[in-house]
This record gives sequence, structure tokens and C-alpha cells, in this order.
Amino acid sequence: MTTVDDATSVTLAALNEAISDMNDARSNVTSLRDNLEDSRTRLADAQTALADVSTTLTDVQTALTQAQDALSEAQQEIADVTDAGTEAYVETTTALANATSTANSSVTDITTGLNQVTSQAQAAIDTLTTVTDANAEAIAELQEIVDTAGLDPDVTSALTSVIDSLNDRVTADQQLLTDLNGLTTDTSSAISSIQGAADETESASQQAATAAQNLRSELLATEPALRAALTELSTNMASFSATLTSQQATIAQASALLTDLDSQLVSAEDALDSLGNNLSSIADDLTTTRTDIVALSTASAWDSLSEISGLDVDQIASFVSSPVHLEETVLYPVNSYGSAMAALFTNLSLWIGAFVLMVIFKIEVDTVGVEGITVRQAYLARFLTFSALVTGQALIVTIGDLLLGVQTVNAAAFIVTGVLTSLAYLSIIYSLSVSFGHIGRGLSVLLVIMQIPGSSGIYPIETMPDFFQKIYPFLPFTYGIEALRETIGGFYGTHYWQYMAVLGVFVVLSFALGLFLRRYLANLNALFNQRIAATDLLIGENVQVIDRRYRLTDILSALANHDRFRDRVTAQTVAFTRRYRWRRRAVSVLGVLGMLVLAVLAMVLPDAKAALLGIWVLWVLLIMGLLVALEYAMHSFELTEELATWNDEQLRDAAITDGNRP
Repeated sequence: MTTVDDATSVTLAALNEAISDMNDARSNVTSLRDNLEDSRTRLADAQTALADVSTTLTDVQTALTQAQDALSEAQQEIADVTDAGTEAYVETTTALANATSTANSSVTDITTGLNQVTSQAQAAIDTLTTVTDANAEAIAELQEIVDTAGLDPDVTSALTSVIDSLNDRVTADQQLLTDLNGLTTDTSSAISSIQGAADETESASQQAATAAQNLRSELLATEPALRAALTELSTNMASFSATLTSQQATIAQASALLTDLDSQLVSAEDALDSLGNNLSSIADDLTTTRTDIVALSTASAWDSLSEISGLDVDQIASFVSSPVHLEETVLYPVNSYGSAMAALFTNLSLWIGAFVLMVIFKIEVDTVGVEGITVRQAYLARFLTFSALVTGQALIVTIGDLLLGVQTVNAAAFIVTGVLTSLAYLSIIYSLSVSFGHIGRGLSVLLVIMQIPGSSGIYPIETMPDFFQKIYPFLPFTYGIEALRETIGGFYGTHYWQYMAVLGVFVVLSFALGLFLRRYLANLNALFNQRIAATDLLIGENVQVIDRRYRLTDILSALANHDRFRDRVTAQTVAFTRRYRWRRRAVSVLGVLGMLVLAVLAMVLPDAKAALLGIWVLWVLLIMGLLVALEYAMHSFELTEELATWNDEQLRDAAITDGNRP
């Protein structure tokens, strides 16, 4: 008991010391928080100062931008002035040259004209002088006759009148000579004046051209230096602006750092507050513990502490960690993931191999040199050829699987199953292809696409959407994959034989389609291949082996009453042809609308996409079937019209050949 009391005393002393330390720590935390608050205030002041500096720098940068714009405008104005001066110089010199040339030309024309006038005036003066002299001589002679001849007074009076007239004429001619001499003198003076004015005009033009040349030279000499000075000033402003931008970025970084520091101080304050609260809580807990120890040391509870026992911690931990234990028992072990997936990919290879044969080889029999072959004989002959090829493919695939290490419980059963499955797939693909042509090949591709997720080849069918779970029993892959899995992992009861039997049912149905229904689809297949070949896009085969081309009932009706048969066929053909294009367009529009509705439903109902996909495929097949039926009906009317043009002998021969053309 003394030891317990000593321990209690030591513990109480330690608790007292711890409580005192906690109180001191709380005081330090409070003081530190106050210091942090002061630091935040100083940080806020620093951020305000940085914001003011950033605003100032922004204003300075705006001013620099405006100055740069002004410099750019000044440079542009200088360039405009230089260009305008050069243009004015060119225009001035051109105008002066044109004016001078025009003036010189005009002066030349004027002087030439005046010279001509002077020459003509001088010629007129010379002529007039001659005439005046001649008139003077004539007057003198007449006057002498009047004075000395002693003529009759009447004659003398008449001659005196003539002399007076001649004197008046001479006086007028002398006045005209005086005027012409004045005109000649004035013309010479005008020529001299005009020539002087022309010389002065040319001199003025030369002086104006020289002045314009001097102005242009001054502009060209001054403009580069001024532009260089403005460019240098603009460069310096741009450098200064870049420096201001860098400073603004630095200020922004400093402001961001201050903001981060402030947020860190806030976080530190929160941490200090939390620490203060924790210290206060710890101090309270220590005080409570001290009180409890003091109370406990005075009570008799020490004796009851040693009675608590009997708990196995390891057992409790083991139960909590693993309450359930699972035991696994493998019934059909598979050595690798590749062996587990071999069934799917082997079946896929066998299907693709059979389909490729339908693409590479012709599926229609060539009857050249083989007369009288029937539809069934042609079908079986081509099937036997393809059977030999797919058997070789199956052997290569299955033996290759074994060489690659695929697990089997019976290698012979694995190979035989592959061969039989390949023949089953061939019967399905061949019957579809030979009966429906390119449509059958498309159906084969559609089947392989739907069988990969819908045949439990990758995931259990229970984990797939409801659509695939519903079509699962009707897919050939379902039974081919399960049969191969039996040979890989192990046989379970009679399941293997059940799977092979279902594949046999698919074979029987395929032969029923190829041997019995195909004879009724031969004409349709021939029509389809003709339409395909007419497009020049796809290769269409020539269907030579068909059951019958013309209906026997139509032949007999034509033989019974040829005219009535022809009238009936013409009426029916006209009625069908009138509605043929409308029906075909209506079916096409209906098909497109149906596909669009299904696509919208798939977007609205994402959980039903698989089922809607199946409905979409069936809808497409239905529309294709309707279009083919319309084409076949149109072709049947064409054949019936052709039949109506035959004579009785041709009709009898066709009846004998069971509906084939003679």
C-alpha cells in the first residue's frame, strides 16, 4: 500500500507540473497569436502600398502607350507629308512641263499664223502697188486722150467719169496700202511680243521646277533623320513599357506572396486557436485525472482492478477479421485463360472461314456443258465442294489449337467437333447466300456480330442484357461453343450430344431452305442479281439454274383465251405500275422514320439499347423484304407482259418445259 501511495504522490506531482506547463503553453500560444495578428495588419498595409504602386505603374504605362500612339501617328504624318511633297513635286513638274509645252506649241502656232498673215499682207501690198501703178498709167493715158484727141463731148464726158472713178480707186488703194503696211508692222511687233512672253514663261517654268526640286530634296534629306529619331524614341518607350510590365508582374507576384503569407498566417492563427483549445482541453483532462487519482487514492477501488481477467484477445481478433471461411472445389479445371477462350475463337474462325468461301467463290452453278441440271442437284454439288474446303479449314484450326497448347480431355473429339461444327456453319451460311444472294451474305455478317456477345462466349449469359438472354437459345454459336467446351474441360452427362443434336437441327433447317424453298426463290435471286449487276457497284452472278421462269397457270390462261389474257395483264400492269413508285417511296420513308424512332428511343431508354438494337435489325430486314417484294412483283408483271406477246406455239412449248422459256 505504501508503494501505491508513493506512486500516487509521484503521479500527482507530475500532473501538477504538466498542468503548469499546459498553462504556460497556453499563455505562449495566446501571445504568439497576438503577434500573428500584428503581422497580418502590417501585411495588409504592405499590400495596400503595392496596390498603389501597381496603379501608378499602370498610369505611367497608359501614358507611354498614348505617347507611342502619338509617335506612330507622327511617323505616319511624316510619311504622308513626304509622300504628299513627292506627289506634289511630280504633279507640279508635270503640270509645268505640260503648260510649257502647251505654251510653246501655242506660241509656235500663233507666230506661224502671224508670219503667214505678214507674208499674205506683203503679197497683197505688192499686188496692190502694181495695180495702183497700172491705174495711174491708165489715168494718165486717158487724160492725155481727153486733152489732145478732140473727142465728142459725150465721149469726153464719159472718159472724164471713168478717170474720176479710177482716181477714186487709186485713192482707196493707196489708203489700203497704208493700212496693210501698218498691219504688217503691227504683226511683226506682236510676233516679237509673243516670242518674248514665251521666253519669259519658259524661264518662269524652269525656276518653278528648280524650286520644287529643291523642296523635294530638302524633304527627302530631312525625312530619314526625323523618322530615325522618332523610331529610336518609340523603341526606348517600348523598352521602358516592357520594364514597367516586368515591374508590374513582380509587384503582382509580391502581392500574391503576401496574400499567400496572409492565408498562411490565418491558418497559423487557426492552428494556434486549435492548439490553445487542445491545450485547454488537455489541461482540463489533467485536472480531472488529478482529481480522480486523488479520489481514487482515498477509496478501496484498487483491490477490484486485479480481478478483471479471462479475455482472449487473439481469438476475438481472428473472428472479427475472417468470420466466414470459403472452400472451393474445381470440377472441370482449365489450365489457362487461352484454353478457356479457345472455344469462342475457334467457332469464330470456323464461321468466318465458311463465310469467306461465299465471298471468294461463285455460289451459282455454271450449266455450260451440263444440260438438264436441277436446282437441288446444283445446290448439293456446290455444297459438297464447299464442304471439302471447310473441312480442311477446320482441321487446320483445331490441330493448330492443339499445337498452341489448348487443353483437351479428348483431342480426337476436339478435332471431330470442330469439323462437324464447321459443316453446320457452312450449311447455314451457304443456304442464306444461295437463297438470298448479297442479302444472305449480309445476314451472315449480322449473325456473327450478334453471336459474339449473345452466345456466352466471353461472359456468362446471365450477366448479359435481356435481349441477348432471349436470343441465346436460337444462336448456332451457343451450341458450337458449348460442344467444344465439353471437349476442353470435360464431358458432363449427355450435354455434348444435346449440343450436337441442336446443331444438327440447324443443318436440317438450312437444307430445307436450300433444297425446297430456294427453288421458289430462284427467280427472286435472279432478279436481285440483275439489279445488282445493273448498278456497276457490286458483282452480280448469273443465276442459270432456276425452277421455272413463267407461271404455268398464266401459260394455260393465255392458251385458253389469248386476247382476254392480254387485256387482263395490261390492266393489272398499268394499275400496279401507277402505284409502284409511290409504294416504293412510302416504304422507304417508313423505313427511315422507323429507324429514327428506334434511335431516339435508344437515347431515351439506355437500359433497353440491346433490345432496341434487335428490333432495329428486324425492322431493317422487314423494310428490305418489302422493297424486294415490290421489285419482284414488278418483275413478275414484266414477265407476264412478255408472256402475253407469245403465239400459241411458244405457249405450248413453254407449257411442255414446265414454265421455262422455249
